[in-house]
Amino acid sequence: MNIIEVTCKVPELMDMKVYPSALYCIGNLELLQRRKVSIIGSRNPIHYAMHSTQELAQKLSMAGICIVSGGAMGVDALAHRGAGTSNTIMVAGTGLDIRYPHVNQKLITEIELNGLVLSQFKEGIPSTKWNFPQRNEVIVALGEVLIVTQADVKSGSMHSIEFAQKMGKKIYVLPHRAGESEGTNMLLSKGLATPIYDIDAFVAGFGFVETKKNDVFLEYCKSNPLYNDAIAKHGEKVFEYEFLGKIVIEHGRIRSI
Repeated sequence: MNIIEVTCKVPELMDMKVYPSALYCIGNLELLQRRKVSIIGSRNPIHYAMHSTQELAQKLSMAGICIVSGGAMGVDALAHRGAGTSNTIMVAGTGLDIRYPHVNQKLITEIELNGLVLSQFKEGIPSTKWNFPQRNEVIVALGEVLIVTQADVKSGSMHSIEFAQKMGKKIYVLPHRAGESEGTNMLLSKGLATPIYDIDAFVAGFGFVETKKNDVFLEYCKSNPLYNDAIAKHGEKVFEYEFLGKIVIEHGRIRSI
């Protein structure tokens, strides 16, 4: 685990009330140069929110967008996994020598290896209730927009929405039935958020879609290569693209979809 201090300014974080006095990372700093969208929500999402969170993250990732979230249980973890661990940024609420929460240690390790984990807290600093509002402000600042897929009225997600409003970020939410996700439903009723009714239209509407012809790995897969050869040449891309449904593995060979 190689923890380094980020010495250059991250432009998006200038939107914060106070720029972090320090910023530490493990992983691929080049992801900070990508277009980014922040996705947050409940730690106990209903099935609809679970499925939609993963679909949103996956389709945005396939369109070249890096997904930012907080590594927590529920929506955060689903957003990271939907994006693929090589195309996601996790913002931690602890020092980076602590993988929190424990239940997501495997996911966090994969993001360290393939994506990027950020924290404004020094090594050894544990999780406290004071850390997470600061963590949430970084998550919101990094994204072009904020997507909240499920949230109760009294929740950390609603505090993140306040950060987004102060930064002038557009807020998107999933439409829910009455009695579900009352926090996001309240935002919709007050005209403070925009609903996502059609995920494909949402992605396309932002001009996020990129053509597959520019994807070197997908072009390679059109030759129906041997699985072992693909692993040797492209490594984690094989697992990422299989997870995203861009390729299938059949009889020891890879086929693009």
